Amino acid sequence: MIDRRPFQSLGGANHGWLDAKHHFSFANYHDPSRMGWGALRVWNDDTIAPQTGFPPHPHADMEIITYVREGAITHQDNLGNKGRTVAGDVQVMSAGSGITHAEYNLEAGTTQIFQIWIIPDQHGKAPSWGTKPFPMGDRSGRFVTLASGFKEDTDALPLRTDARVLGATLKAGETAVYELDASRFAYLVPAKGQIEVNGVQLDARDGAAIRNETKLTVKALDDAELVLVDSAA
Repeated sequence: MIDRRPFQSLGGANHGWLDAKHHFSFANYHDPSRMGWGALRVWNDDTIAPQTGFPPHPHADMEIITYVREGAITHQDNLGNKGRTVAGDVQVMSAGSGITHAEYNLEAGTTQIFQIWIIPDQHGKAPSWGTKPFPMGDRSGRFVTLASGFKEDTDALPLRTDARVLGATLKAGETAVYELDASRFAYLVPAKGQIEVNGVQLDARDGAAIRNETKLTVKALDDAELVLVDSAA
């Protein structure tokens, strides 16, 4: 089952400095049919104006993954962590028992991010934050694990949940395959480009909620950049 969620159908709000689109219920957008997908709770598509951002605010017991699509995001938190994550790279914040952080676009141009929240398996652990570069060339024509709760994914940023976040870049006409347990919940979004996943066409920034599939065959109709979450219930 692949349920296409067209970009135009997403919730959201334009705050001037922030143009936010929500794949799932978030803030003032509430749709009882879109409360999450497996352990995936939030997938926000945020466009942030230059020299603006999210002032300090708290989180607890959530795995928060930020995938930078354009520009860069600068993070600072009350643990003393500070870092700048650029387009194509990823940061992970395990909010754990509680963390206060700020995220700003300190660049001269617009920053675009996917921010993905996944419910953790463990609660009340010490909070943490990390970032890592993931060169586009390394995931050309294939899915690469960017963040993971599985010990075997040693090159990925760690998550405290039974889930993976993966990325791929495909040239027009290329195909990538991802093997999936039929009991898992997958959610796929092309950051750029038009694709087909198991024959279902998706445009850039559309979502696909996937269940009861054992293999995802993704064909790029244009040059494409993909982000996939594979999670348990």
